[in-house]
Amino acid sequence: MGRERLVLVGNGMAGVRTLEELLALAPDLYEITVFGAEPHGNYNRILLSPVLAGEKRLEEIMLNDEAWYAERGITLHKGREVTEIDRARRVVRAADGTEAPYDRLLLATGSVPFVIPVPGNDLEGVVTFRDIGDVERMIAAAGEGRHAVVIGGGLLGLEAAHGLLRRGMDVTVVHLLDRLMEKQLDATAAGMLKKALEERGLKFLMEHETEAILGERRVEGVRFANGLEIPADLVVMAVGIRPNIELARRAGLHCERGVVV
Repeated sequence: MGRERLVLVGNGMAGVRTLEELLALAPDLYEITVFGAEPHGNYNRILLSPVLAGEKRLEEIMLNDEAWYAERGITLHKGREVTEIDRARRVVRAADGTEAPYDRLLLATGSVPFVIPVPGNDLEGVVTFRDIGDVERMIAAAGEGRHAVVIGGGLLGLEAAHGLLRRGMDVTVVHLLDRLMEKQLDATAAGMLKKALEERGLKFLMEHETEAILGERRVEGVRFANGLEIPADLVVMAVGIRPNIELARRAGLHCERGVVV
């Protein structure tokens, strides 16, 4: 009798860690196929900020390179986003038509960054900060432009701002509330953090609501609800994430804030 076919959708840290545990417990139990939307193996997403700042390279944050999959007999479909689950036939299908049958299906699709719904949010030069592709776009923009605007004064936004500052950009952090990292810090600590970051060269616009991102084809500036406009060659959205449940929802799985298990 042949091995059961296990398909993992989502080639990130959580999904691949699950595979590592399964292989440690029963290395010959499954014939494994992995689909990942990114054109890489599995890397440490937590260390994207040092890559942006020029302190590390992608190779240094890779957790499972392509050789790791090959050595364990795992079929890796990198750069192929699964767009359909045929539950009746027990088959997953990627955007490029690649299919894989399964006996067991593991969904580890993670989350997607929230993009604020304002005019111009689809202009070239408007990015999120979620994967290595975003980092590569920010690094390229830092080599071509001068002014960066980071929307979001939480931890992720401040890490993006620090990295872009290290890349030589003039960086303004825009935050809707009156203090940075309001979920982690009280007013006194947030004020101390802001002062320290200003001394390093970051600029801040607190209690500013983004009204529109300006430009024709590429971003040129940002306008706020109070009428203020500032120049921007790059806009980074760092205003939170949402569970990536669209694939599960289309497949008919019960979803609320996330997939209900």
